[in-house]
Formats: sequence, C-alpha cells, structure tokens
Amino acid sequence: MENANNLRSYTFRREREDSWRALEALLAKVDRDGIRSLSMEERYRLPALYRVALSSLSVARTISLDRNVLTYLEGLAARSYLVVYSNKQGWLEAIRDFLTRRFPGTVYRLRAVVLTTVLLLAAGTLCGYHATRHDPDLYFSFVPEWLAGERTPAASREELVAALGAQHDIDGLSQFASQLFDNNARVSMASFALGVLGGLPAALLVLTNGLTLGAFVSIHQPHGLLTEVWAWLLPHGVTELLALALCGAAGLHVGLGWILPGRHGRLHAVARRGREGAMVVLGAVGMMLIAALLEGFFRQLVVDTGARYAMAGSTAVLWLTYFGLLGRRAEGGA
Repeated sequence: MENANNLRSYTFRREREDSWRALEALLAKVDRDGIRSLSMEERYRLPALYRVALSSLSVARTISLDRNVLTYLEGLAARSYLVVYSNKQGWLEAIRDFLTRRFPGTVYRLRAVVLTTVLLLAAGTLCGYHATRHDPDLYFSFVPEWLAGERTPAASREELVAALGAQHDIDGLSQFASQLFDNNARVSMASFALGVLGGLPAALLVLTNGLTLGAFVSIHQPHGLLTEVWAWLLPHGVTELLALALCGAAGLHVGLGWILPGRHGRLHAVARRGREGAMVVLGAVGMMLIAALLEGFFRQLVVDTGARYAMAGSTAVLWLTYFGLLGRRAEGGA
C-alpha cells in the first residue's frame, strides 16, 4: 500500500511540477525585486499559475497524498495568495501603472503587428489616392457622405480652401469633437471585435480607412492644395490614425491566436491575446479622445500651416517616445 501511495504521489507531482516551478520562479522574482519587476506576460501568468497550484492542492487533499506534497503545496498557495491579492492598487496608482507600463509595454511587445497595420493603412491611403485620381467617381465608394459634405471632386478650389480654414464656433466645435470621438471609438471597437474571425476583417477595416483617407486627399491635388490638406489632417491625424492602427493590430493579434494557437491550445491563446488586445484598445480609445479634441479645437482654431505641421510633428515625436522608451522599459529592455 505504501509503495502504491508513493507511486501515486510521484506521478501526481511529475505531471504538475513544471507549473509549480514556474510559479516558484515568479514568486522568487517578486521577493527579490518587487511586483513591478514582472513583465506583462509574467503578470498575466501569475494568477493562472496560482489557480493551478490551488487545484493541485485540492486534488492532493482529496486523494490523500503524502504529507510532504501537501505541505509544499500549502506553502506555495499561501505565498502566491499574498502576491496576487495583497498588491491591490488604488485607482490613481492603477491609472498611472496603465499609462506608464501596461499600455506602452503591450504596444511595444506587439510592435511587429502594429507595424503591419500601419503599413496596411499606408497602402490603403496610396491605393485610395491613385484610384480616385484616375477615376473620380470612385470617391463616393471610399468616402462616406457624412464625412465628405461639400468636399467632393466637383468642389472648387475656393470651397476646398474655405473648408480647410479656421472656424470659431466653439459650441459647434464641441459637438463635432464629440461626434468624431463616438465614431472613431466605434470603429476601434469593431476592429478589435473582428479579430475573433481570424484577423482578416480587422485588417480589411484598417485598409478601408486608408482608402478613405487617400480618396479624401486626392480631390485636393488638382487644385494644388496637398500641403494645405495634410496640414489640416495631421495635427489630429497622427494620433487618430495611430490609434486606428493599434486597434486593428489588437484585432489581428487576437486573430493570430486562432490561426497559430501554439502549444497551449486555441482557447488559451485567444483568451491571453484577447486580454492584451483589450488593453491596447482601451489605451487607443484614450488616444481617440485626444485626437477628437485636437480636431474639434486646435485644427479648427489655428489656421497657420506652419503651426499645424509643428503640432503634427510634436505629436509624432511624443508617441514615438512614449511607446519606444516607456514601452521598452516596461518590457525590461535596456
């Protein structure tokens, strides 16, 4: 009987010991360097490994394994509990942690997918621009009526210049910014949600946004207004287009979990990638709000082309620094 119990204990431990050791390694890292030393991936794994240890402890008690295994698992579960539940953050600290670590760190880790969606957006913009230049009737296939307004291929130079100028109706600008934020947020959510269909619809949505942008820009070219239209678009567009690309990347990242699930299985891969993607989308929605404010106020109140390009360049440098430096640091880079 004793030999049977020993064999059962040995088999039980051999099947689960890898996860226990992984949990021990994370706990040792927290003891040595603190909870902030864990990478994003390690922070996701910690609660899952803790639940595995609890499950192992429950099974060990049920089948009455030897006392050494029970003592080990009880100690491991107790240490894990203190780390998982005793480091709760206040809401201010949680916001700071999200903005300085979680959001930029996740974007930095998904930089290859983000670059892919940025290139898709650029490709769509070029295609929309050249297609509409050769066939102006395609403009209405790419640009929705609510966005086009009076800015169509038939618009005169004077009409386009007037649309690119400054406005001073603050109440109207506030309403416009609110509508724009609502629209962009819905597009972002759709990009992420479509990830469950394998990522292709999310990629197509990013490409479609590029087609719209390219078609919109193209109608200004015959009137020699390319410099002005980009100055009109980029102060808010750098932030807005990057946010759209991030949401598309989040959807594509989830979709890749279906296609290439890895050794842990499809459901595990999609769940993990879904948590990462949701974090990216949450941060991107905040970027959409910033873009809506820039479009609703700065772009409409500031008419100087040089000032508009200066704002665009400043936002580009800001986001590159934010995701490059903070993101790399969050992921443990040098």
